[in-house]
Amino acid sequence: MSQDSKVKTTESSPSAPTKTRKSLPVLDPSGDYYYWWLNTMVFPRVLLNQSLLSPPHRACFPDLQHSYLVAWLVLDYTSDLLYLLDIVVHFHTGFLDQGILVEDKGRISSHYVCTWSFFLDLVSLMPTDVAYVWLGPHTPMLRLNRFLRVPRLFEAFDRTETRTAYPNIFRITKLMLYIFVVIHWNSCLYFALSRYLGFGRDAWVYPDPTQPGFERLRRQYLYSFYFSTLILTTVGDIPLPAREEEYLFMVGDFLLAVMGFATIMGSMSSVIYNMNTADAAFYPDHALVKKYMKQQNVNCQLERRVIDWYQHLQINKEMANEVAILQHLPERLRAEVAVSVHLSTLSRVQIFQNCEASLLEELVLKLQPQTYSPGEYVCRKGDVGREMYIIREGQLAVVADDGVTQYAVLGAGLYFGEISIINIKGNMSGNRRTANIKSLGYSDLFCLSKEDLREVLSEYPQAQVVMEEKGREILLKMNKLDVNAEAAEIALQEATESRLRGLDQQLDDLQTKFARLLAELESSALKIAYRIERLEWQTREWPMPEDLAEADDEGESGEGTSQGGEGRTGQEGPPDPE
Repeated sequence: MSQDSKVKTTESSPSAPTKTRKSLPVLDPSGDYYYWWLNTMVFPRVLLNQSLLSPPHRACFPDLQHSYLVAWLVLDYTSDLLYLLDIVVHFHTGFLDQGILVEDKGRISSHYVCTWSFFLDLVSLMPTDVAYVWLGPHTPMLRLNRFLRVPRLFEAFDRTETRTAYPNIFRITKLMLYIFVVIHWNSCLYFALSRYLGFGRDAWVYPDPTQPGFERLRRQYLYSFYFSTLILTTVGDIPLPAREEEYLFMVGDFLLAVMGFATIMGSMSSVIYNMNTADAAFYPDHALVKKYMKQQNVNCQLERRVIDWYQHLQINKEMANEVAILQHLPERLRAEVAVSVHLSTLSRVQIFQNCEASLLEELVLKLQPQTYSPGEYVCRKGDVGREMYIIREGQLAVVADDGVTQYAVLGAGLYFGEISIINIKGNMSGNRRTANIKSLGYSDLFCLSKEDLREVLSEYPQAQVVMEEKGREILLKMNKLDVNAEAAEIALQEATESRLRGLDQQLDDLQTKFARLLAELESSALKIAYRIERLEWQTREWPMPEDLAEADDEGESGEGTSQGGEGRTGQEGPPDPE
């Protein structure tokens, strides 16, 4: 075999399959994986950089650094490894461009490199620990550049506050954490200043460690933390400073305490305001109703029932105005939330079964929650039925006119009044209620009005026909459908529709005839105008009578004379002055 044939054979042979490398997935910044990674990164940021184990703490308390050097080195470099992994996660975290998540890793990398966050992350990982070779391993202040990772801590707090079900509790916890960190740092500065001025030199600084009990590390930190708390809370009972450095430290702490007090008051006010706003949005304001009843001298029994009703809503977390709570959501998202909460309840109603999903979604948005107190009537016999009710929770009784005799008890999942909101021909009860319904205890109902149903069914005519058929079947089973009356109404409706169709046809014929008359009128007008014009041209060729000709000549000569006189007068001009 020649060399050329070997080359051809090699070229024609299929290439070996290449192994595809699995790359790291792109994280969604609003997804769960990214959120849990942020929470993982909170540990080194809070524990190793901002709290008890931070470099300033270990630098101000040398015994802490010397006693656990190996543990600090392990924790420090573990946190550095997490910081490095955090940068890798940044390079695999997408961003939104015109509302669309960018998953191209090239664009993600270029976007991250151009941000200020990348610069801070890069500076925070600079190997400043190399200076340990010259300064020794007991200088933890060399790791201060790790504090540049603080923005990620705030990002984690913001995400948690958005996701948690108890945002107000989280805000208070976060505020307490900030207060603890400030007092902790201030206690470190106090101990460092005491060591600089000399332990036990006066009553203000930390006592001499040679005294029994004051040499222990735990006592040193707790004493400094307690002293710092007294200063920042301005409680008093603090030894008077004796040196300029001590005075400056106290002034700075007092200013910090004033600012901290204002921050705490503002934060707590904001939390309380948010809680009150949330309560006002979820539950109706009972103070206005109570004031109104007092001014109008409502009897005590009725006032007690109203107060009990409000108390029931508050204790059992019953929401009376779901529409106002969800009003800021987009329409489709609001519909999905309402469907997930109430669709199972609405689908139990027989006339709504097998309806279109879009129709049920529209109806779900129209449901109005209502709560009835014990002994309160939902409807009375003979009332005009303008809405139907679905029992969500509680028990209702069908009672006689005396309000005591019970015919039946309705429980959760049942419904009533559905026939009254549908105009069914031949309904012997019409739109009137046929029974008395009274709440036995506190009952939570859903109400659907006739107007809302009519508004929705106007866009679903086929569903309206199906619902009327189901309602007719229910009335037949209850023997409350007058077939003859229904047939008469149907016949009357058909006759009316036939007459309407006849009137429409007659109207169309009249419009056609009127259009023809207008066309004939326009044609006749054109013909008359043409004839008049032709007659005018013909009369111009007739000979003029002699008397008319002489009159015309005299008139023309008179006009010519007057015109000539005017011309001469115009030519003469004004007379010369003598």
